[in-house]
Amino acid sequence: MKLIVKPDKGFGKIEIELSNELWGKIERLSEEYSVSPEDVIEIALLGEFKMPKGELEELEKKVEELEEKVWELEKEYAPLRFKAYGVSEDNKILAIELSGLIAENSQLRRFLRLKPERNLELRKLISYYLQ
Repeated sequence: MKLIVKPDKGFGKIEIELSNELWGKIERLSEEYSVSPEDVIEIALLGEFKMPKGELEELEKKVEELEEKVWELEKEYAPLRFKAYGVSEDNKILAIELSGLIAENSQLRRFLRLKPERNLELRKLISYYLQ
């Protein structure tokens, strides 16, 4: 495998021949840490290694425990979110129906030559549920 390192500016470049064994190690590292092989090579060349500040296995166990707790909470609250969504959709439908009834009421008041009513609070409520 041939590795070509080009600078950001200028014409100079470096060509390096990598053995298949070394390239295999680079690919394994890139898969293990979910980064591209180019990033692995860049980190190796620049020496920007980060050593874990604790025992890696212990931290991984804590992460797994936290993931389990998250999934338990997700299982618990998923039905509630679904019900809340259903209620909000019902509220939208009711707001639409109420808006239609208000319009019909105002038309009837005009027909009967009565004074029209201004229900500002009711209109605010309707606009809230239609959002």
